[in-house]
Amino acid sequence: MNVLLAEVAQATQRLADAGVPSPRFDAEELAAWVHGVSRGELHRVADADFDARYWEAVARREAREPLQHITGRAFFRYLELHVGAGVFVPRPETESVVGWAIDAVRAMDVAEPLIVDLCTGSGAIALALAQEVPRSRVHAVELDEAALVWARKNVEGSRVTLHQGDARTALSELDGQVDLVISNPPYIPLTEWEHVAPEARDHDPQIALFSGEDGLDVIRGLERTAHRLLRPGGVVVIEHADTQGGQVPWIFTEDRGWADAADHPDLNNRPRFATARREVP
Repeated sequence: MNVLLAEVAQATQRLADAGVPSPRFDAEELAAWVHGVSRGELHRVADADFDARYWEAVARREAREPLQHITGRAFFRYLELHVGAGVFVPRPETESVVGWAIDAVRAMDVAEPLIVDLCTGSGAIALALAQEVPRSRVHAVELDEAALVWARKNVEGSRVTLHQGDARTALSELDGQVDLVISNPPYIPLTEWEHVAPEARDHDPQIALFSGEDGLDVIRGLERTAHRLLRPGGVVVIEHADTQGGQVPWIFTEDRGWADAADHPDLNNRPRFATARREVP
């Protein structure tokens, strides 16, 4: 075993002892990042090329700093995004939310679909939709200035139009015209603070995590925004916590102008996002 692989084995144990959920993956990813290779090429790094900065990176991860903040990158569907302090790190669960949205937009048979991503954070959702629905026109809204710094980096050169604003009042110029509204909003109840993983609780911005006593305050506001923005027959897609299955569709009720409200599972078969269609008069 070469030096680097031996160090990775030690780092894996240290990260496991610290409670890191995926110690082997993270130890390998940090080694690959420090040495400028892919994880599959770690065995090719010569002993003489071992970089001691690896242990600085491991110590940061051991302290539960997010892996993506250390490397400065996050992978989401087919994207590599810039992330760091001040922006919510996109999660794998959200990839299935976006997958459903892409299928829904394609099924609309609209030549140039108009899409709005509310609470965009890093811009991950908006960029994935722009990339995978080639003729779409995508607008992304973010309130927090720190998150916008990262979103601006990520959307540069893309077809995403980024707006700073409150998701509850933004984009009035698009009222009644939008085909799809999508959001991964804050949805953690304030009462759950102590149960949140340190990576999120101590490093993700609080504005991107918590939303009132039951976690649904922002989603209640987004329901009105989505109804305002969508054309009749347009669709809203909202991510929520797996413990909120069944609660969110009840926000999108018929008496508020919605049809077909439903919950959908993620890849682990846990309720992960709700969808509804704006009623056609």
